[in-house]
Amino acid sequence: MDLRSELLKSIWYAFTALDVEESGKVSKSQLKVLSHNLCTVLNIPHDPVALEDHFREDDDGPVSTQGYMPYLNKYILDKVKEGSFVKENVDELCWTLTAKKNYCPEKNGSILLPNKDSFRFWCLFNFLSEDKYPLIMVPEEVEYLLKKICAAMSAELNCVELEDYISQDAVQQSGLTVWVFLDMMNSGKLTRGSDRESLSMAIEKVYREIVGEVLKEGYLWKKGQIRRNWTERWFKLRPSTLTYYVSEDCKECKGSIALDHNCCVEVLPERDGKRCMFCLKTLTRTYEMSASDTKQRQEWTSAIQTAIRLHAEGKSSLHVDLKLRRREQREQREKRRVAREEEMQKLQALQGEKEEKLAELELLREAQRQAEALLELEEQRRRQQREQLQQALEARASMQAEMVLKEVEAERQRKRIQELEEMQQRLEEALHLEIKARQDEETFRYAQTGLLVEEEERMKALMALQEEQEEFILKTQREKQELRQEMESQSRALEEAQQQLEEVRANRHRVDQDVVAAQRKLRQASTNVKHWNVQMNRLMHPIRPGERKPSIGGSSFSSVHSMSRRDSGLRLRQQSEDNTETKENVDSSGGEAERRLSQASDRDMDNS
Repeated sequence: MDLRSELLKSIWYAFTALDVEESGKVSKSQLKVLSHNLCTVLNIPHDPVALEDHFREDDDGPVSTQGYMPYLNKYILDKVKEGSFVKENVDELCWTLTAKKNYCPEKNGSILLPNKDSFRFWCLFNFLSEDKYPLIMVPEEVEYLLKKICAAMSAELNCVELEDYISQDAVQQSGLTVWVFLDMMNSGKLTRGSDRESLSMAIEKVYREIVGEVLKEGYLWKKGQIRRNWTERWFKLRPSTLTYYVSEDCKECKGSIALDHNCCVEVLPERDGKRCMFCLKTLTRTYEMSASDTKQRQEWTSAIQTAIRLHAEGKSSLHVDLKLRRREQREQREKRRVAREEEMQKLQALQGEKEEKLAELELLREAQRQAEALLELEEQRRRQQREQLQQALEARASMQAEMVLKEVEAERQRKRIQELEEMQQRLEEALHLEIKARQDEETFRYAQTGLLVEEEERMKALMALQEEQEEFILKTQREKQELRQEMESQSRALEEAQQQLEEVRANRHRVDQDVVAAQRKLRQASTNVKHWNVQMNRLMHPIRPGERKPSIGGSSFSSVHSMSRRDSGLRLRQQSEDNTETKENVDSSGGEAERRLSQASDRDMDNS
């Protein structure tokens, strides 16, 4: 259903409202006002002279619907651009004109619907009505609308009252007008048990869904693109866009997402402390959102997928598509109903022909039955003869067959007996083999038991050996520890002996140096003694020319010389004795150190 058809439905109500005398004609002055108001709400320029120029031949008389349509199409509807106006304003204008004349709920004595809800029902009626004038709504569409209202209220439709109302002949034949529909809703019979507030909210929800093309709306949590924080937004889904606002009053729009065939919806796992997450992927960005529960997430994903499917199929409205489908289904049902009626008429005609033919067939059957009775008697006689012959032949054949069967049975019994004997032999052989196998198994079991006992004894012996080995290892470790300690003490003693030996060697070296010095001094002293002896001899007995040495003097000099020599020899002997004692002390200390060193080395060798 295009925009022109929707506008024409509302304008038709406005035109008929101006037709006070119900003659199908409206005065030019009223049409001027209507045209001016339509141009205002449709946001198109108004040409006040166009109406006069168009109807110049009929200046005084009124204009009919057929006469106003060319002007309406040429000067108003052809200039309309979709999206440049608010259709609800057009509907409110036309409703204001038509409600003054046709809508009078005060006559019934009960007003359930306020004017705003009546206007929304009128818009819903126009949307769901048939595309022919005067506008009516078929009972199936009435039931569909009422079910949507009750579903929005979470209530059940009073189907009994609805069926009683729809089953009336006038409704079945011509359908419901909008004024009859509004009277039915104001009566309250179909919405018993529902208060006005809940009914009004349900009407508003259905109105936004069907007329406003809002597939779904509600609060969702949305993740930001830059700050990456979660913010609750009011989302409104239409067939081509998903718009989100700060709150449900829809005053401040925060963004809009264009939906096309490149978009897709995916369910996401829980993260960032958010449950029931899903994302909407477009070519440029991925929008992450979170619903309040799993049911809401399922509803939102299904609704978005429906919007994407509609865009891919080139359809602008879901409910227009659903309406066309329901209309096609009704037309198909109507076609099937007409076809069934035609088939019933054909069946009735065929039934009459069939009854006539059945009467003729009955006469023929009667004659046939008489002929069949005669033939049956003849056939019985022939059958008896055949039966007698057949019985004789069957008796003979049965005897022959019985003999053959007995021979075959005897042969089968012989073969069976032979097979049983062979089977018995095989069973006996198998029994012998089984007995032998059991005996072998018993023998093997006894052998296995002996092996297990022997293995257990060996295991015990092995465990004893292992314990002894562990004790020996512990003992060896203790001995090694003791030897290590003894070696450490001996090494310390050896180091001490070596230190003492070094000290002794140093002392011996000093003594040797002292002895060499003493010998050097002794040699020098002996040389000096000899020199002084010579000098003394010279001084004591100077040699004169021609004089000989006296004997007395010689004896005295020799005695002095011998005494001096004796004194010097005593001094040298004492020094040599002292040196010898020093050497013996050094040698004894060195020998003792060497003995200690050799004993320590022997002990080390023994320990090693």
